[in-house]
Amino acid sequence: MKIENLSGENAVSLTQVVIISGKGGTGKTTLTAAFTKLAHEMIVADCDVDAADLHIVLKPEISNSFQYQGGRKAVIDLEKCTQCGLCEEYCRFNAIFNFRIDTITCEGCGFCYHICPENAIDMRKVISGYYHICNFPGGDFVYAALEPGEGNSGKLVSEVKRQANNIAEDKGKKWFLVDGPPGIGCPVNASLSQTDFIIIITEPTVSGLHDLQRVVELIQRFNIPSAVVVNKYDLNHAMTHSIEEYSTESEIKIAGKIPFDETVERALIVGRNIMEFGDSPAAIEIFNIWENIKRLIKPQYT
Repeated sequence: MKIENLSGENAVSLTQVVIISGKGGTGKTTLTAAFTKLAHEMIVADCDVDAADLHIVLKPEISNSFQYQGGRKAVIDLEKCTQCGLCEEYCRFNAIFNFRIDTITCEGCGFCYHICPENAIDMRKVISGYYHICNFPGGDFVYAALEPGEGNSGKLVSEVKRQANNIAEDKGKKWFLVDGPPGIGCPVNASLSQTDFIIIITEPTVSGLHDLQRVVELIQRFNIPSAVVVNKYDLNHAMTHSIEEYSTESEIKIAGKIPFDETVERALIVGRNIMEFGDSPAAIEIFNIWENIKRLIKPQYT
């Protein structure tokens, strides 16, 4: 993103690193949390707004919370409604029954609004979720959560990043760490905006390789520098080798390979950062990965 903060005597460069994966449960949040123990002068954002959980490890203190209005829902004015039944008949989401709107099922498409002959339906903004501005011992943190059944998560991701970026500019941060959503959908695309470097974390399985391929196909469209991290690499050396081969063919560096380590599970159970167990095999390798990432990023700006 290369934002220059000129509020002080010297310009400060903000480097944005996004950690993503082709599916959930690969260790993305654990890796992001670990990096918060290694980076300095940072802002962190959890952009997995459908299932945010980085705050469980970071244990931040919330300073401000805000409503997020991501869309509109249909509302029937029963005084104007003549109960003609058109809205219920043509709602493809079956969100209207007995001239009442099921706000969970309603997708906010507005079709009922347009076909109502009595103009008895309005499209009103709804609270789709909340986002929180926080701080924790290592820096500042922004995260959000969608309400059950709500959509437009990509727009909420963009809002989380906008808030985090504003804080980074105001405070002259050097690192912007983003715990991205899993998959390759709209929220992932939103999380990759203005990114300097992408870390893709995967596992040595057939599905892990397949998901990695899908993610690489996506990020190559953005032409953003990236690197791969293989989690639990020693559980299947053959698949790890296949991932390494594919990464080489795709001209993507392997930033590191984290071994299977039961310490990670124990840390998660008690809600602690794996880097607090500094002598564990996983923590040692994550430290090396962070050093490799810094070396991979630095040549772009020197």
